[in-house]
Parts: sequence; structure tokens; C-alpha cells
Amino acid sequence: MNSSDITNQDALKLVIIGGVAGGASAAARARRCNAAAHITILEKGPHISFANCGLPYHLGGEIQQRSKLLVATSELFWNRFRIDVRTGTEAIRIDRQKKVVQVRSATGEPLPSIPYDRLVLATGAQPRRPAFWRDAPNLFHLWTLEDLDRILAWIHAHQVQRVAVVGAGFVGLEVVEQLSGLGIQVDLIETTSQVLAPIDPCFARSIESHLVDHQVRLHLGSAVQSLTPASGPIERVVLQDGQEIEADLVLVGAGVQPRIELAVQAGLTLGPSGGVAVNRFGQTSDPQIYAVGDMAESRHAVTGRPVRAGLAGPANRAGRIAGQHAATDAATQQGEVLGTAIVRVFDLTVGCTGFNQRQLKAEGIPFRSVLIQAAHHASYYPGAKPLEVELLYAPESGKLLGAQALGEQGVDKRIDIAATTLHFGGTVYDLAQLDLAYAPPFGSAKDPIHMAAFAACNDLAGAPHLVQADVDLSGDLQVVDVRTDKEREAMPLEGAIGIPIDSLHDRWKELDPQRPTIVVCHSGKRAHVGACLLQGVGFSDVRNLNGGMSLRTRLAPKAPPSLS
Repeated sequence: MNSSDITNQDALKLVIIGGVAGGASAAARARRCNAAAHITILEKGPHISFANCGLPYHLGGEIQQRSKLLVATSELFWNRFRIDVRTGTEAIRIDRQKKVVQVRSATGEPLPSIPYDRLVLATGAQPRRPAFWRDAPNLFHLWTLEDLDRILAWIHAHQVQRVAVVGAGFVGLEVVEQLSGLGIQVDLIETTSQVLAPIDPCFARSIESHLVDHQVRLHLGSAVQSLTPASGPIERVVLQDGQEIEADLVLVGAGVQPRIELAVQAGLTLGPSGGVAVNRFGQTSDPQIYAVGDMAESRHAVTGRPVRAGLAGPANRAGRIAGQHAATDAATQQGEVLGTAIVRVFDLTVGCTGFNQRQLKAEGIPFRSVLIQAAHHASYYPGAKPLEVELLYAPESGKLLGAQALGEQGVDKRIDIAATTLHFGGTVYDLAQLDLAYAPPFGSAKDPIHMAAFAACNDLAGAPHLVQADVDLSGDLQVVDVRTDKEREAMPLEGAIGIPIDSLHDRWKELDPQRPTIVVCHSGKRAHVGACLLQGVGFSDVRNLNGGMSLRTRLAPKAPPSLS
């Protein structure tokens, strides 16, 4: 099985270093676009293409057969595409003058150099090893099939009952869910103050509460100082505050770093994010060499600046474009990335696309935000589940900048709608007018994404403006709480004037129309009705508390900012 079986020796020689998402996609697309090219994939590991994103779900047994994780085999690439796949073959140097790749076997033996006309780098990324890392048989990353095999072997051989997971990113939470499902006690350790850095605190707090409800022990704002004992299997994880966590196994997901050693050796230009700089076809500073996937940069749709996406979807799409361009000198340009992501955590799902509030503040981008609560499909149809949707948008144009959603069902649909709108540079006004499929089992005539867009449009129009849920409600503000008496007793708001919404028509004269007024309810829906009424009878400055008391209570530990 090698490329010498193809008789046309003058055909384009395309060499791809690395498989999985970007490299395998590049190879398959190149073959479909160029039937005569000699295409060779060099893969250091034993598998050319496996479902990295499926690893946690085999760990927990949801994906029962390990073989299901093998997306494509070397045999398939040869039989279907006549692509020469060389697993266990490591590229160690690129000679750009001679246009050859120097390689060696998995055992370190030198192999004949491989010539190329075009070269695609898809070397991916590798997990970061924090300062506390040491050699230990029960300390793991979950990055490859071999990692998965070792973790499962240790769990079964040692009857693991306690696991410490370091890092509360998407993969970390997937692992927590799956290990908890096996009846294992999990401690989740995260150096920052919340889980899932890409989402806003309002949703992170809900996920954290849900984790605690499922007996996960959370250690937020906690860094690992050391692993004890100092040698042999780990028995305890020692945090910097002195707390010690017993663990039969420690799994670390503390981020990744691009594998750019080959690119650096070859003298290719790196970008500001630390990945390889590429154009919209994936070409590097050497136009005969392409880079795709986790090692390469992409352009972010919100800022237009280069970033490293580190996600399977962008890697596949970039590989497809680069493979076609390398094989034919023509292709459509790569699209911009949005960081669209989603994760299930027990019974909840949370998703995001575009920028979150922290990122927008860091970039100095002005924004407004709205958060609404609705049912994921028609509330009268059986099985309706609560859903929250947040939109972030420009204060002048209404251009969408980001979106997040949280719920048991329907999150993926709303995030994908928002991501599509972001891709085309759409606004909240566009979202409000989308013609979406509706039947009671699937949605509502006014879909939650519509409701969020309506609320954003109202905010931009001052009908009424929104204030954020954690705003300081003290001072000369007139706070009108339109919840029922029972609701106010269960979740009091000190200093507020309680007038139930159904009584406001008769009692609004009890209020001062000249004072700045904020109307409050549980979620913001009734408060909107109340604020519109007060505006209609002549109140000069009326605003609605975004997300209502449910969101304000969730964010209560944070110090409230001043009203602006």
C-alpha cells in the first residue's frame, strides 16, 4: 500500500503531516478535486482519524464500542481514495529548499525523506502540563485513544472511587458527568472563579449549582500546589490554600498549546495568537506549505483579528479548503470563526457563540445585553422545559456580537440560529424577523430566540431601556417590584415598593413620576409590562431589570456596579 502504485510520476506530490480532523479532511478533499495527485499522510500515532470529542463518552460507557471512535482507517483511505497513510511515522524536519520532509519511525529509526510539491501541516495541539505535573501512573490527560485506554485500565484494575478533575472547561465537564455516572466521587478543581470560561457568570452559576446537586465537589478559585506523595501513585491533591483532596486518579484538562515545532524549524511565520499565520486558503508564509487545525490561526468574526479556534468544526472546514487549494490552486476562502460550542452537564445544556461579556470588555467593544426566560417549545404542549437565552449586541446598530443559551432542551437550535446570524453580520432586528419552523412539539410561534431579539429591540428603542441584574439599586432610585406578595416574601428585595403587576393600573399614582424608576419582577417579563405602563402615563425615566430577580439572586455574590 504505497503511492508508487500510481503510475503518473509527474503528478502533484501532496504530503500531509497529521491526520484526525484537519489533515484527514484535507487529504479526502484533495483527492476528490485531483484524481491524479500522489497524496501521502504522515501520522505519528497509530490512528489516522479518531473521534477525539467522543472520548469522554466512551469513558462513561455512553459510547459502548471503542471501534466507533475510529472515524476512518488507513485501509479505508487507500481502498476508497488511494491515499497512502503512514501511521507510526513522525515528521522531524522540513527542508524547504529541497522540498522534502525528513521522517523517522515510531521507534526512532530514520526513514527515507519524502518529497513534496505541496505540504499541509495538521500537527494539532497537545495538552498543557501544569507546574505540578509529575510522573505518576494515575495522572492522566484525556487526549488520545491511548490515554483513554490507560484511564479505563486504571479505573478497572484499582476499583477507583475518587477522581480529581483539574480544569473546568468543556472536556473537563464532560469527564465529570461521565465519571459521576459510573458512581465515582468527583472533585472538580478550577483556578478561575467559574466553570466554563467562554460563558457569562449568569449561566456558569447555574451549571455550578447543577454540579453540586449531582454531588460533584467544586473547588473554584483553587490552584493545585502539589500531588502527594512525591513519587509513585497519587493519593492526594494539595491545593494552594492547604486543602487536601483524596484521589485514586487525577485527570488534568488545563488547556492546550499548538504543536508548532515543525513550523518554527521551517521558518514559517507565527501569528499574534501563537499559532501559524495563514491566509484565507490556509497558506503559510511559504505559499507551498499550508497549516490547518489547532496549530493554525483563523480570523474571528467579531474582531476580524487572528485567533486559534481549537475546535473540531473549524479544523475540518479549514482542512477542506486547504486540501482543495493545495490540489488545484483554487478554493473558496475559509470562513471566520465564532468559537461556537456546546456541552451537556447532566440534565442541563449550555452553548455559546461569538463573544461573551468579559471578552467584549477586554476588547473595548461597547455592548448591550438581554437575558430572557421561556419554554423550549409551546408551553401548553407536554414536556416544555425552561430555556434561557442571552444576546449581546452593539448599542447603536444592534449588530449581534454574541449569544448564549442554557436549558434542558433546545439549546443547540437557538445557538445555531445565533451563530448563523453572526456569520452573516446580522442584527437583533434580523433575529426578530427570522421565519422559523413552528409546531407545538418543536417551538413557539414566538420562539425564545425571537423573544430575546424583541427584548433587545425594545432596549435599543428605550421601550424601556434595560439595566443589568447586578446593578446597585440604592440611592435615589425608585424600585417598583411587581411580583406577587408571595414571591416577594420568598425572595425579598430590600427598599423596593411592592405593587403587583395586576394592581399597577390602579396604583401607579402612589409612585413619583419624576424619580428614576426601575421595575422588577422574577424574570423581566412582567416588569416590561409595568415599565411600559409607567412610560405611557408620563414617567420620565423608567427601566427594566434585565433577567429580573432570578438572575439578580444568581449573581448576588458579585459586588454590584454603579448604575450608568
